[in-house]
Amino acid sequence: MNNLVLLRHGQSEWNKENRFTGFHDVELSELGREEARKAGVSLNDIRFDAVYTSTLKRANHTAEIALDASGNNDHLRVGEGWNMTRHDDLRERDYGDLTGLNKDETREKFGEEQVHIWRRSYDVPPPGGEALINVVERVKPYWEKHIKPRVEAGENILLAAHGNTLRAMMIILGEATPDNINEVEIPTGVPIVFEYKNGAKGSHRFIS
Repeated sequence: MNNLVLLRHGQSEWNKENRFTGFHDVELSELGREEARKAGVSLNDIRFDAVYTSTLKRANHTAEIALDASGNNDHLRVGEGWNMTRHDDLRERDYGDLTGLNKDETREKFGEEQVHIWRRSYDVPPPGGEALINVVERVKPYWEKHIKPRVEAGENILLAAHGNTLRAMMIILGEATPDNINEVEIPTGVPIVFEYKNGAKGSHRFIS
């Protein structure tokens, strides 16, 4: 049996300030670093063969902190860093014109219903940004070409990314559909572990 672990980054400074973040490259908050550490401790029984992450530092640093805390992945160290594959296709959804805006203030300006549509609908993008369908369209080819073959070959893989990246993955993995993905919540810093056996995906669980 092997595992695919999906891990949303820990709380970022803009998460703490309740801002739309998207492609903006912000750091983890102190709580976010602690969430990443706890995630790593909870994964100390998994020896990862490879780590994939986005090009944004909140995801990179979450993976690094988690690997360090796991105590079981020193084989992935490279000097003072870690052997990780970073790619733009694994970035968060682009929130376009909403990037940097406070979510509560945005609701006051545009209305609760409109902001909910922008945040949770599958195919309606915010002004100048991406809808979730666009995230699926860039994550799925990357998954199928680079990550899926390794998982199905029996390797343990960590994918440390973002809320909407992982919501896209839940659709790609068949755990959600475009019709019900708005009900899926991906908490910060909580690993989702998928078990594979002989290349076939089995059950999954959240490790809190």
